[in-house]
Amino acid sequence: MKTIKNILACLGLLSLSALFIFAVQDAPSDDNLEKKIINDYNVYALNVPENLNFAGEPMPLNDPDVLERMDRELLVNTYWQSNALLMFKRANKYFPVIEPILKKHGIPDDFKYLAVIESGLTNAVSPAGAKGVWQIMPKTGREFGLEVNNNVDERYNLELATEVACDYLKTAKEKLGSWTLAAASYNAGMAGVSNRLKDQNVKGYYDLLLGEETGRYMFRIVALKEILNNPAKYGFNFRHKDLYKTIPTYKVAVDTAVTDFVKFSEGFGINYKILKLHNPWLREPHLNNKSRKQYFIEIPKDGYYTKP
Repeated sequence: MKTIKNILACLGLLSLSALFIFAVQDAPSDDNLEKKIINDYNVYALNVPENLNFAGEPMPLNDPDVLERMDRELLVNTYWQSNALLMFKRANKYFPVIEPILKKHGIPDDFKYLAVIESGLTNAVSPAGAKGVWQIMPKTGREFGLEVNNNVDERYNLELATEVACDYLKTAKEKLGSWTLAAASYNAGMAGVSNRLKDQNVKGYYDLLLGEETGRYMFRIVALKEILNNPAKYGFNFRHKDLYKTIPTYKVAVDTAVTDFVKFSEGFGINYKILKLHNPWLREPHLNNKSRKQYFIEIPKDGYYTKP
């Protein structure tokens, strides 16, 4: 028995020695580091698909300038892998909210990708003061019926903000004549796009000489549309369970002031942080509501958060 134990011990030592030698040999050294980097990570030129379009309106890829600009956005967004993967995750959570509202208003489904490039599907704040997933300016929000003040800012309400975006885009389409120009006007303004078309005596977005931001705008939208619809083609690997999920909620109507949202939250079995996550348009820990307006506060259904 002792002899067998000794033999097993020797075999164990030999195995550990072999593993150590293999690890040392496989570890990068000054001599093989460059070779390992080249073999372990590859960057490929991408084929720009032949029939790209936005809202059914074709992109003129026979124009070499258009082709190069589209190629740029596909490359930038494919190889900014962490950002693109976050877009896949967030889209699974927020597209189910956006899509039916676009459909209700007769707005092409492709406009959900406009929200992706505007904010990364987050409640972003721009240096100019645009806020929310749809990046609505204060004046625009008020013009289209949103409440915008220090106590309540409905630009952060995804459903209401999507309704406003739809109203704007329908107006822009009527004025400018195409969905592509309507989308571009979301960045440059209806008057801005209309004036540039007139000044340059052209009729379409792809014929305009534009500044950097508006000039890249449609190409970025179409690039994200292409990538998000074809993850495997562009090298993205994930399971459905890796994506962020919409948490079911129900709406509570409130038509009075609320003096303390901490206590209000506890009454529904959640804490203030959870209330704010689902209602980011509530900007302060209380609701003034002197006008007795009816608001709808979203409360997550039971079982999705730990009780406070």
